[in-house]
Amino acid sequence: MKNWFRVSLFILLILFRGSDLLGQGFDPQLDPPNIVIIFADDMGYGDIKALNPLSKIETPALDQLVAEGISFSNAHASASVCTPSRFGLLTGEYAFRTPKAAQGISGFAPLVMQENRHTMARFLKNAGYRTGIVGKWHLGLDWVTKDGKPAVLDAESGHSNVDYSQPVSAGPNDFGFDYSYIHPASLDIPPYVFLENHRILDPEVILTTEVYPIRKENTEFSWDKKHSNDQAVYWEKGVWWRQGEMAPSFRVEDCLNEITAQGLAFIQRQSADSPFFLYLPLTGPHTPWLPSEEHKGKSGAGLYGDFVMDIDQVVAKVKEQLQGQGLLENTLLIFSSDNGAYWPEEEILLYGHDSNRGVRGQKGDVWDGGHRVPLLISWPKGIKEKATYPGLVSLTDLFATFGDLLDHELPESAAIDSYSFLPVLQGDTGFVSRTEMVHHSSSGMFAIRTQEWKFIDGLGSGGFTYPGRLDPEKAGPSGQLYRIEVDPYEKENRYTDYPRVVEQLKSQLELIVGQN
Repeated sequence: MKNWFRVSLFILLILFRGSDLLGQGFDPQLDPPNIVIIFADDMGYGDIKALNPLSKIETPALDQLVAEGISFSNAHASASVCTPSRFGLLTGEYAFRTPKAAQGISGFAPLVMQENRHTMARFLKNAGYRTGIVGKWHLGLDWVTKDGKPAVLDAESGHSNVDYSQPVSAGPNDFGFDYSYIHPASLDIPPYVFLENHRILDPEVILTTEVYPIRKENTEFSWDKKHSNDQAVYWEKGVWWRQGEMAPSFRVEDCLNEITAQGLAFIQRQSADSPFFLYLPLTGPHTPWLPSEEHKGKSGAGLYGDFVMDIDQVVAKVKEQLQGQGLLENTLLIFSSDNGAYWPEEEILLYGHDSNRGVRGQKGDVWDGGHRVPLLISWPKGIKEKATYPGLVSLTDLFATFGDLLDHELPESAAIDSYSFLPVLQGDTGFVSRTEMVHHSSSGMFAIRTQEWKFIDGLGSGGFTYPGRLDPEKAGPSGQLYRIEVDPYEKENRYTDYPRVVEQLKSQLELIVGQN
């Protein structure tokens, strides 16, 4: 009798535990959540009002995500520029392990991923998800050309050898996406076209300069003019794009709206009968800064800040669409950015707005401003209380976290730089998922951080902040060491004070980088 009671009690406890997990949305077999990743382009942690009370930008939709979910105060992109960061997100692997993916690429570059590459989309598709990407791809495409040679842009004429009447021979649909509607690269890089399931829409291309004047009467050059040549459209600071081919119906100023509309249409085609995954990488607030008329002049951070308000509105529209279809409750809604904001010291002084909220550097840099990003996760069914997680997290970690959430084992050799932080979503903000992380700048300068230290294998920013690289002085340090635990702004180089720490971290970094 006593044994029977114990067994019955044990069974009841198991059932109660399972019911509780299901109530929290954590049952991977019976109730898998939808997953939507909204991925901003060049947006800083400090732009979001709820993460930075001194922000000069109103971001009500993003503030609401903070209020109803989990915000990560120590989250980092796997690199500080577009292509390697996006590669890391989708593969769960540092981009430097795949040389083609380790740097920024043009819109005509071939695929940077191998054909058999495991991706988050492929994994979720195999787990029963309908998968889609709508927005900026920037991982290369295998274009079909008129002369059979690799795709190339002639910088002088603005024309390429691409045959736009033909679908690309390889692209996102080959890596687990059931549906794709993409712009090839950043919105200041040609070609300016949309591709739906690898086929170019409106393929009779023209040049951007046939629609847009290169200069306006009141054009004044600013610090960002260095990124464009004399043939590029340049109207004012932040409002420029390179000359090149463009679909006749494509309009640069409407690109974000088109991506948003197609993303909402993808959600509209879904139902509660089957889980779905939408990767929604936006083209803003990356240059060109072309905010909507609704938000122009409404922020305290110039055109950039106005454009961030458009990004906030995208979040609001996605939530509204999910809510209207009864899908929001069981949707894991994730917002992040591919790297820190391109926001130099001149802009901080001009507007009194610190887009990267105090940390040193900006996009491209090996310093934290290059790669610390906002990471917000909301899930009404699974996350019941607001929380802030201070632990170290990389965007590569989303892959393993999804696997853990669904109780699906990752394929062998997949997502090797991904560490699950599922317990954080379950309420354990003291959980430690990783103890170190490698950073990778735009020029290939590496760093490694632990909870206490950050070692940078070189001098300078490694990126867009001057000086990018410095030669060591005689008897001076050849690298940088910051006690990040007490010096989060990387102000005091302790390289010569702690030679053993330098030696240890340098060896650790070389070991990880050498594991290709």
